[in-house]
Parts: sequence; C-alpha cells; structure tokens
Amino acid sequence: MGSKWKKKTLDALGRIVTGRTPPSTIVGAFGGSIPFVTPSDMDGTRIISTTARTLSATGQSAVKNAFIPNNAVMVSCIGSNMGKAAIAGANCITNQQINSIVIDTDDSPLFIYYNLSLRKSEIRGIASGSAQPILNKSAFGRLEIELPPPEEQRAIAHILSTLDDKIELNRRQNETLEAMAHALFKAWFVDFEPVRAKQERRWQHGLSLPGLPAHLYDLFPDRLVDSALGEIPEGWESVPASRLVEFNPSLPLRKGTKAPYIEMAALPTSGSWPEPPVLRPFGSGMRFRNGDTLLARITPCLENGKTAFVQCLPDNTVGWGSTEYIVMRPKAPVPPEFGYLLARDAAFREQAIRSMTGTSGRQRVQADSVAGFKLTVPKHEAVWGAFSHVVTPVFMSIKKNAEAIATLAQLRDTLLPKLISGELHIPDAECKVGV
Repeated sequence: MGSKWKKKTLDALGRIVTGRTPPSTIVGAFGGSIPFVTPSDMDGTRIISTTARTLSATGQSAVKNAFIPNNAVMVSCIGSNMGKAAIAGANCITNQQINSIVIDTDDSPLFIYYNLSLRKSEIRGIASGSAQPILNKSAFGRLEIELPPPEEQRAIAHILSTLDDKIELNRRQNETLEAMAHALFKAWFVDFEPVRAKQERRWQHGLSLPGLPAHLYDLFPDRLVDSALGEIPEGWESVPASRLVEFNPSLPLRKGTKAPYIEMAALPTSGSWPEPPVLRPFGSGMRFRNGDTLLARITPCLENGKTAFVQCLPDNTVGWGSTEYIVMRPKAPVPPEFGYLLARDAAFREQAIRSMTGTSGRQRVQADSVAGFKLTVPKHEAVWGAFSHVVTPVFMSIKKNAEAIATLAQLRDTLLPKLISGELHIPDAECKVGV
C-alpha cells in the first residue's frame, strides 16, 4: 500500500442514510415508479436500477428522509443478509435493513462498493445482537476504509468493472437465450401457434409463422380440434407428463463415494444454471446426471422458483443433492431441454403448488402429482427432432456463457482483494484483464 493511501471513516465520505418502509396505514404507498431496494434485490449485481417493489409519490413522501440519489453505495446491515453491497443506479428509497453512503467527496463510489463487498465477515463480526444482528447507522459510519488517491480509485474500479461488465453481458445474453427457448416451448406446446397460423392461412398473406422456422411448418397439422382439454392440434394427443418424462429415475452411486453435490441454495429462482457443485461423499439424496432437471418440491423453494437444468457435471458423472428435489428426465425422442422448459411452465408449476401436502411450513409436492400433469404433444418423432434442433444449441450457448461467467468471476475475485489493498499494481492488473 503506497504512502498516498489514507484511512477514512465511512461517515467522512458523505451522508449516512438508513432506509425506511412506509407505514402500512398509508394507502397507495407502493406500486409507483420509485425503486424500493431491499436486501433481496441485492443479488450480486453491482448497480441496482430496478427492484421487485416500488413506491408511489405518496410512499416516497412518507419516508422522504430515506431518499438516496443515484450512485449512493448501499450495504445491508440487519439480519442474516447483512454485508451485501450494491450501488444505486437511480434515485431510490431503501428499507430499514440498509444503510447507504451518499458520497460528497471526490472518492469513487465504485471503489468504495468493491471495498465494502469484500467485508461481509467484518461487518457481521462488529454487529450487535445475536437473534437479529444489526449494524446501526452510527457504528456503520465509524467503519474505516483505506483509500488511494481518487484517480487511482477510479483506475482500480475501471479494471474490476471491465470484468463485471463482461459478466453482466453474458448474464443478459443468457436471459435472452432462455426467453427464446421458453417462447418456443409455449408457442409449440401450449398455444399451438404454428397450427393456428396454418389454420388461418397466415403464410399466404406473407406473414411469418410464430415460434417456428418457416421451413418446418409442414410438421404441424393445419387445424385444431375439440378435446377434453379444449382445442388441440389434429392428430396430437393429451397425455400425462409421465408418458414423456421419467420422474426420480434411479442412478447408481455408492455410499461414501465423492461426487458433485448441488445444494438447494445453489438452485436458481430464475434461469437454468445452478451455482457450481462441490465434491462431497454421497450419503442420502437425489441422484442426477447432465440433461436432468432439478425441481425443488418443498415450500417455499417451489413457490420461489428454484429449478435447474443440469449441464455443469463432468461427462459421464453422477451428481447428487437434496432429498427435496424432484428429478425429471425426458424419455427419447423427447429432448432433455423439454423437461426443464416444462418445469418452468406456469400451469405445471401451479398444479405442483396446488398439490402440496404436509404440515404448515413443511409442505411438499410428491412426484406422482406432477407426473400426472396433462399436456398435449405430437405423435410423430419429427416434431421432437425439430424442437431439439432449435433448443439444444440455445442451451449449449447458455452453458458456454455460464462457464465464461465463472472464469471471469474467478479472475475478478482473485484481483479484487489485491487491488483494493494495494498489493497489486494497476499496470499489472490491466495486463491480466486486457484493458
């Protein structure tokens, strides 16, 4: 660390603001255009511009002293989520679990964010209270930070942001790719859009067939017919999901064998890619392989959307995880990706949630309940082949992007503490990152 580095307290950087939630007695406080940041919005993204909940002008007025501007640095300071950091990407309000620094010096908000993002354990360690640990506004403001000159702060932040920008780009690409796959699944197997387009002879008027490459439209019938489930494509049939998907298939794995383990916390609530597996001796749990889908069956994980498509295991490897998974494996010729897209289908999930049984707080759905879900499918293998031809490359691209994210994140996490502490010089880091 160079002699130009200086130690400051956080409250010397600007104003410390503790968030507030509008009282429940105020009508119309929520649902406007003002982002309302809570710790659940702080999911590892550097800059938060959109949030799950928003406030109206009425809501903002009720907690106006909690207002923070764009570029404020936010840190969660209460409870099990404490120590998470992010930057406000817009003028917003936070709830009372977050303390923010509204910086009024020449210091870099990004540098301060990166510094604080490394200090989760320290923040938890100095919090008071055991049942509900809290780092109050005063104690948070007294937290010290080592700062190089502002121009060096900005150079360091630029290096780290370059990596995070690449990570964000790959994440956005994966969101787009998955949305494409879901749209195709819905068009073919839920809304029957290609059949409707043919029935209405849209292509004769120069209109494209939705959700279907034009050269494949011959695979679909040209009319819908009545059935017990409503209108379905002529020649197709309504079947239980168990006709297409094997639920909880058996796989050999000797007890005590070290194998990739994917815990419940690793399953995403949106998207298909889980956190990396860890090697752990097999004890008791569900077993799976690449191409399987993991569906969380217990409350609240099922309602929260915890689901994954397994592509992250070494080839020809059996992995394992929680007993609270339902493993879904499509039967040939149904492509593996279909199982995941089905598990994300709104109607499928609604049936699963309705079928949950058990005591309050420990309800779960049984595999037989979701195996009975009815869906309408083609009788001919050619449609499955065409669907696989379209969706398999999509999920291969998702895998490629996810692996790139992991590599970039590892490089960022290696450089971050060395840059923030001054151990690594800026030109050396720039060479590693290529900026």
